[in-house]
Amino acid sequence: MEIKELNKKYRINEIMDRNIDELIGISRGLIADDNVNQSEAEFLQTWIQNHFNDEELNQYPLNTIFDRLKTMLEDGVLDKEESEELKQLLKSFTGETPISEQVDSMSSALPLCDPQPDVCIEGSTFCLTGAFTIGSRAKCEKIIKSYAGNTVKKPTLGTDYLVIGILGNAEWIHSSYGRKIEKAVELRDIKKTGIKIITEEHFIKYL
Repeated sequence: MEIKELNKKYRINEIMDRNIDELIGISRGLIADDNVNQSEAEFLQTWIQNHFNDEELNQYPLNTIFDRLKTMLEDGVLDKEESEELKQLLKSFTGETPISEQVDSMSSALPLCDPQPDVCIEGSTFCLTGAFTIGSRAKCEKIIKSYAGNTVKKPTLGTDYLVIGILGNAEWIHSSYGRKIEKAVELRDIKKTGIKIITEEHFIKYL
């Protein structure tokens, strides 16, 4: 009985590994022209749904990709910002832009607070931008709220932290989510609101 169970588990893992390999190949094909359009995003979402079960879809990195796809396509439109974010997410997934390289480059390319501040979640207001390794933005917002924090869609005078997802483009000034960062820099450096700009990696340390 134990041998049968082990063989079954091995076959399941083997199938998943094969599907992941195929997903990597599909993702590389989608970003080959440096663009991901709506039909390609819809195809990817359907393919993932047809090849992975609910348990697998809750595991990294599938949860990050699938959650973002669901959020992006729930209104039936993949806009320019979402297209750019999806492209960067697939680049990270396929190894075109390693996460370790992104983290290193973010430290020098992004206007992060230096030194990085302590993070107090309870009673603070957070704005999220970019794609996150720990899951969709909805999941990140849920985590923040579970620690009695608040979230907003755009940086405002009352925002305490802007958190930048690791799965993003180091060339932030040219990226689709750069507008939130530019607004946070204005609030911090010109209006002196006290907003802190941090990375997902730094934020996670305080969870």
